[in-house]
Amino acid sequence: MRKILIVGAGHSGLQLAHGLLNNGYDVTVITGQTSIEIRTNRPAITQLTMPTALELERELHLDFWSAQAPRIEKFKIGLFPPGASPTIMASSFENGGYGIAIDRRVKIADWLEYFEDCGGKVVIHGVTVSDLDYFSRMFDLIVIAVGHGELGALFDHDTSRFSAARKRALAQANIFDVAVDPGEKDSVGWAGTSPELGCFFLVPFLTREGPCHALFMSDRPGGSMGAWPARPRPDDQFAWMQELLRKYAPPYYERVKDAELVDGRSTIAGMLQPQVRNPVGVLPSGGLVLGISDVVISMDPYVLQGWNHSARCAKSYLESILAHGDKPFDRDFLERTFEEFWEYGHTAQHWSEWVSTMWEQRLPDWVQEIFGLMAEVPGVGDRLLKGWNYPPDFFTWLYDEQGGKKWLEELKAARGR
Repeated sequence: MRKILIVGAGHSGLQLAHGLLNNGYDVTVITGQTSIEIRTNRPAITQLTMPTALELERELHLDFWSAQAPRIEKFKIGLFPPGASPTIMASSFENGGYGIAIDRRVKIADWLEYFEDCGGKVVIHGVTVSDLDYFSRMFDLIVIAVGHGELGALFDHDTSRFSAARKRALAQANIFDVAVDPGEKDSVGWAGTSPELGCFFLVPFLTREGPCHALFMSDRPGGSMGAWPARPRPDDQFAWMQELLRKYAPPYYERVKDAELVDGRSTIAGMLQPQVRNPVGVLPSGGLVLGISDVVISMDPYVLQGWNHSARCAKSYLESILAHGDKPFDRDFLERTFEEFWEYGHTAQHWSEWVSTMWEQRLPDWVQEIFGLMAEVPGVGDRLLKGWNYPPDFFTWLYDEQGGKKWLEELKAARGR
């Protein structure tokens, strides 16, 4: 029986661990926190599990929350250009699909406990590079799911690949008592962008305290959040977020003006440097380790690809490992495993780059026309959520002039009938 070690109890690492365990592998997960410590930790940036990612979790019997969590079937997506009226596009997932957002503390703790219940081995301990050298003699494969600190430094930045390398300032507040959008379900997600405020979303999600909303903002360093102190008090941070919405996105402000923080630990503020790293780390002894998901590809959380990306990466790595059989996990295998995922992974990175730079240049006329139709014609905006669920679709119309103009003509023709 092949022995595999996964270092770090994150989304992709645990999903891969469950998949390998289900297929008869001897799997050990080593993590620095117990499930109780994870549950009582500070919150993390909220991510949406897209419909396809949700199906991948169900394949492994890991969807524990669809009966409890708000089902996000629809988004309202707003563009807020300066000095002009906003453009609001309604967008629904295909074929009645839906996404759910689960507090990371709940999701990861539940998955870690279930992994152990199913016979997986869990070790609670910190890990150093020297430890990995020792473990490399005990395991056939080591997968690293920790992207920071000493272990993250094993993976060099890969300047040869496309990378959305702009730093982003991030802020989030978890809040109760968000006003209902008149005529809509409470489970509709809102997303918006403006040149002054950057990108922002308001999504319902399930936390350990029950259903609430996550209000998130992402901007360039020195932008709208540049005047904040490095570690703002939770109530001050939420008040500043409300004020920015009042100035630049009034419909969002109206929904959150009377909201309250879930508790005194309900805010997050920080910086992120999106990047692509080399997927293979080399230990001092010459042993090799494989990075997974956001260890090697990170992106702006605004595009809500984090767990979508993690689920697809875990699925791709699982398929590569199963197909490899009893052959050694050498450098060629590790690099090919990442390359097979990169065919999909680079599309999510491209979407992150496009969103974070859309106000820096004039959008092509045909894109502006499509966005206008999305705001006016019911159903046209659904194409946006199709791309959120499957980013390669954006290459067929949003980035491609010929494909975009062809679809635009089809939309105009259908509208004229």
